[in-house]
Amino acid sequence: MKNKAKKNKDSYLMGGKSLPWYMLGLSDASDMFDISGTMWMVSLCFVYGLKSIWIPWLWPSFNQVFMMMFLSKWLRRSNANTGAEWLTTRFGSEGKGVQASQIIVIAFALISCFGFLAYGFVGLGKFVEIFIPWEVVQPYVPIEIPAQYIPHFYGVVFTIIATFYSVLGGMHSIVLGDVIKYGIMTLACLAIAFIAMDHLQGQTLHLPQGWRTPFFGWELGLDWKPILPEVHQKIESDGYGIFGIFFSMMLLKGVFASLAGPAPNYDMQKILSTRSPKEASKMTGFVSIILLPIRYSMIIGLTVLALLYYAQLNVKDASGNYDFELLLPGTINAFMPAGILGLVITGLMGAFMGTFSGTLNAAQAYIVNDIYLKHINPQASTKKTIQMNYLVGLVVVIIGIVLGFMAKSVNDILQWIVGGLYGGYVAANCLKWYWWRFNANGFFWGMAAGIFAALLMPYFTTGLPLYWWPLLFVISLTASILGTLAAPPTDARVLKKFYTTVKPWGFWQPVLEAVKAENPAFEANKSFKKDAFNVVLGIISQLCLTLLPMYWVLGMHQALVIDVGIMLVVSFILKRTWWDKLED
Repeated sequence: MKNKAKKNKDSYLMGGKSLPWYMLGLSDASDMFDISGTMWMVSLCFVYGLKSIWIPWLWPSFNQVFMMMFLSKWLRRSNANTGAEWLTTRFGSEGKGVQASQIIVIAFALISCFGFLAYGFVGLGKFVEIFIPWEVVQPYVPIEIPAQYIPHFYGVVFTIIATFYSVLGGMHSIVLGDVIKYGIMTLACLAIAFIAMDHLQGQTLHLPQGWRTPFFGWELGLDWKPILPEVHQKIESDGYGIFGIFFSMMLLKGVFASLAGPAPNYDMQKILSTRSPKEASKMTGFVSIILLPIRYSMIIGLTVLALLYYAQLNVKDASGNYDFELLLPGTINAFMPAGILGLVITGLMGAFMGTFSGTLNAAQAYIVNDIYLKHINPQASTKKTIQMNYLVGLVVVIIGIVLGFMAKSVNDILQWIVGGLYGGYVAANCLKWYWWRFNANGFFWGMAAGIFAALLMPYFTTGLPLYWWPLLFVISLTASILGTLAAPPTDARVLKKFYTTVKPWGFWQPVLEAVKAENPAFEANKSFKKDAFNVVLGIISQLCLTLLPMYWVLGMHQALVIDVGIMLVVSFILKRTWWDKLED
């Protein structure tokens, strides 16, 4: 893979745009199957039951549906290598506003990449600490490490291993590694599901009323007090008690965040690495199909075992506080037989490396492609470019590790990324697709105001970062519009080329008229209603895919049959309204 990657910059960063869509889809799914996220989701499933399927909408998880229906093909039509390079297709390549917009998107990409590296780093350390007790390792470590930094020590060790193959082989080795890891994870997840079902036979789960249904009212309605008081405290500390407000906020944020398109991370890089716009759509759709049933087989399996044998598990951290993120490693360690245990640990460590390597690759792409080759050494040889990728990779890893040391928990970083930082991203990135008048100046000020506000808000507010989101959105939207109106429109030639190449729907009437004046045969994109209909169906299908393994493992056969029936009907409709109408 190293030899393939050394051919040129595109081969290193994008796999030469020659990899099949299903390989990239497997890789993307593997990157999303991370330890930190899975630990968080097992803790959610334990506490909130089937209602936990909604909480990943914080990301939002349904953004994959928006991308598969229309945004992936729009993005891929640009033929760019990074999000910053894509901006030149939308705003042109000249002018202070264009340069500023590229700088701000690179800054956002790097901040989010560093955040995700720290997020994975902390989760991995907490996971490994369960399986390799510190008292076994301590005699061989020449320095004294405080108890609170033991997970970070483990994180550093395994991060170095992941860095080695990620930096040397680029996208080629990342995709191959991810496909291998996905195979291991599939075996591990199914094994956990079968073990959980075996343990569940003849036993009763002591659960609060409402735990077994995904439906909810204005309030959450889960009373854990008489069963496990510490779980009730967890719900109060999470702030999800009044679930109606929380869900409404998630949905509002999620729709706008999804309309903005993928953030500049590994997900965007995989889309840009596909062979064609049609394959980009297929790749994104494939991700949910292969990720959700397998991942949730593990999540519900471990949740069932944790509920059955909670009294035997130690879910307290080194300080003696309850930490439900420890349910995953604790349950695996206690109930997986030898062989299966090794498979699960290998798969989860591989999942960490997949997330880590994909994020690292995205950070390298922005620094090398959009900073080094554009502003420092445009004439760099292939050899020099690859060497710079190696160096940049090492520097990025070091920064991610330093940030990991500063984070208290997985949830802290997660909440800040999805509730805070991404709140500053959404407004400007929505407008760039759907409003012709929006320009590079507006993009810069919208992003700058949003990111600056997101970085400051933790110091001036309390509570869930999600609840800051409307304020962040309004700040960013206002700055976007004012910045746009303070500068002239984007060059007409750039707008016409973008509109005819990408073919978005939205508020493009003046550009459409200009294009039609030159080419009367040009047809505008009139697929808004079809795309919106497909998005709704896609989200329903995604929820059914999530519930499928949960109903199966819990033995809820009637609900399982209904779930499968809905999924088959929706799939039949989408075959006609989406798959058969895919185009480049």
